[in-house]
Amino acid sequence: MNLNQVTLPVTNMPESVAFYLKLGFTLIVDTPQYARFSCPEGDATFSLSLSEDCGSQQAVIYFEHEQLDEWVEQLQTKGVEFEQLPKTERYLWREAVVLDPSGNKIKLYWAGKNRLNPPWRINVTE
Repeated sequence: MNLNQVTLPVTNMPESVAFYLKLGFTLIVDTPQYARFSCPEGDATFSLSLSEDCGSQQAVIYFEHEQLDEWVEQLQTKGVEFEQLPKTERYLWREAVVLDPSGNKIKLYWAGKNRLNPPWRINVTE
């Protein structure tokens, strides 16, 4: 298992992107509703999602596993209940969704090459 990213809700995307760029992160996806950054070290990423009211949302934690479907089946045999069984999303990640006991959304997923290099990735010059 590998921790991939945390998605944070933000109310002002341009201001938020500028702030994280100042902190030294590399912008790898930039849309009006969503931005994603790679960390200066390692291959972890985090993202921002536009929200009108950040107080009503919680972060979404992603855990990556190449054998997603089998992993979900194993978890189901242990009594884990899913809000969404594995499904290929429009952004090319296969995801399952479960809530932790506090209601935090956890996405179990596999993205393969699309994790860091989706077809819409912006060119990064260093």
